Amino acid sequence: MAKTVAVIGASSDRSKFGNKAVRAFQAEGHSVIPVNPKETTVEGLVAYRSVLEVPGTIDMATVYVPPDVGIHLLAEFAKKGIPEVWINPGAESDALVAEAARLKLHIIQACSVVAIGRSPYSF
Repeated sequence: MAKTVAVIGASSDRSKFGNKAVRAFQAEGHSVIPVNPKETTVEGLVAYRSVLEVPGTIDMATVYVPPDVGIHLLAEFAKKGIPEVWINPGAESDALVAEAARLKLHIIQACSVVAIGRSPYSF
């Protein structure tokens, strides 16, 4: 079933995992929303500065930012009511996981691209 997926840390740099995720989720038929305060578009899609700026609901967020950045975004995910937050390798820390638990976020610590049956190295 197709989801609306926010890629946190989406990038115009095709070598970065934040870009590979955008392309992988698009290839699987999902609606992709790039989120990055430094980008205006990613792969032809409008990029938002924050999940709070995204109109409508988000089914899933997949995080591609360092843990010291990601920990500050968790409250926005909770406020937006995102039911599923994937913390990709390199984006995790004990402090981030503890804060996510405090906010009662449902997090999954794994590579979201692999979870949809793709290899990030094929993009």
